[in-house]
Amino acid sequence: MVRNTRIRTTSNTSKGRPDMFQAAAWLISQFYEFTGNHIFSISLVALVIMLLIFPLTLKSTKSMLEMQRVQPEMRRLQQQHRNDRQKLNEEMMKLYQEHKVNPLASCLPLLAQMPIFIIMFRVLNGLTNKDDAGLIDPDYISKSSKLFENLEGQKEMLSFGLDLSLTPVEAIQNDAASGVIYALLVAVLMGLYFLQQRMIASRTVSPTMSATQQKVMQYLPVFFGVFQLFFPVALVFYYVAQTLVRIVQQSYITRRFYRGDGSLGQQAQAASAKAREMAQKDGGGTGLFAQLKQDAARGKEQPKPTPRPSSGKRVTPPKSGPTPGKSGLTPGKGKPTPPNRPKPSSGKSRHPKPPRP
Repeated sequence: MVRNTRIRTTSNTSKGRPDMFQAAAWLISQFYEFTGNHIFSISLVALVIMLLIFPLTLKSTKSMLEMQRVQPEMRRLQQQHRNDRQKLNEEMMKLYQEHKVNPLASCLPLLAQMPIFIIMFRVLNGLTNKDDAGLIDPDYISKSSKLFENLEGQKEMLSFGLDLSLTPVEAIQNDAASGVIYALLVAVLMGLYFLQQRMIASRTVSPTMSATQQKVMQYLPVFFGVFQLFFPVALVFYYVAQTLVRIVQQSYITRRFYRGDGSLGQQAQAASAKAREMAQKDGGGTGLFAQLKQDAARGKEQPKPTPRPSSGKRVTPPKSGPTPGKSGLTPGKGKPTPPNRPKPSSGKSRHPKPPRP
């Protein structure tokens, strides 16, 4: 019942205005009309997307380098106004305006890639979608397209002898010998991730990161490749093509911004190294988290206010106890004890007087 509902929803949406998922699937089907190969069509879509995002990547890279170039001045302002957060924010805004720096510009590619990642993830999973009988029932594409006719009712999405509808884990479970090829694809993707991150780390000097943190950031994308073992191979090929294009783009960025001693990249590296030295001398960093850490440390160093002595209050003694400062009270009753009276003499003295001579 759930399966039929999803089919009706998809078909009704295709009659109206196409959404982003259908637009991405349409692009894949158009490239399939041209190439007749699933891997080529998916790779061409990855190429087009990366070319569209590349201007944002260039802009964010330039903004990041300009931010690194003013890091020594940022460090000086942080030390000068460490106890006045409002004044520090005002001076930082003046510094950004003076150097025409936008701190948020470096986030543009990330903001653009997140919806694209979700769209392509759903579309490629939809193209390899299978019904209860194990037959491919693709989503998001027109039923009149050549790609839909090629996939509908098939058990496999074959390209170069590989079933793109399988995950590497499923391929290994079905046949361990042939599943090794699928596992090697994931290993290739992880190697490409490592190469790409190493290219970026080799030209970046961060004053806020230790050597251990830089190593973690370098290997973090590699662990992302582990999750590809549970995704369809069509999605793995998309990421492989995307990473190859990104490596070429990073090579171009290195040549454009880091070539020559007076280049923007070289200036940013020198400024980052200087800011790192200043941070080591001051015992802190230049980032937001480092600043928060310093503020917390300064708060601990401040002496704690001594507690005021409590004002004296009259303490009422309990009824069951003796009243302080008074004698002659019987404990437990709070009443005065009558004085001892001499007992009447019986006519005989306990200590008789000696006889007179």
